[in-house]
Amino acid sequence: MKIQLFPALMISCAAALFAPLSHAEAPIKATDGVMVTAAGKTVYTFDNDTAGSGKSVCNGPCAGLWPPVVAGADAKPEGDLTIITRDDSARQWAYKGKPIYLYASDTKAGDRSGDNFKNVWHVIKP
Repeated sequence: MKIQLFPALMISCAAALFAPLSHAEAPIKATDGVMVTAAGKTVYTFDNDTAGSGKSVCNGPCAGLWPPVVAGADAKPEGDLTIITRDDSARQWAYKGKPIYLYASDTKAGDRSGDNFKNVWHVIKP
């Protein structure tokens, strides 16, 4: 019986080992008519950012209130999602060329309290 279980055990171990190499989950997705992170947090764009510029103009205290959606070192652009380099050298996700952010006052998944903040912050609609 031990000999028969060994191949099955090896296959299970190999599957577990290579599972992280499968397609990674996108950093944002459409839910209830807006784009959100994998954790369900609403994401926003800033009118003062220029699409396609590769830059964010929300730095310093602005980034404290509007945290950038950070792209990991191994993240790769895909479809409408690209990556820009911030002034502090951090990598940030962009959607259709515009950097994307969270809103610090949104405390739970589904909150959208930053939408139309000062008429320059907007939820992203797919």
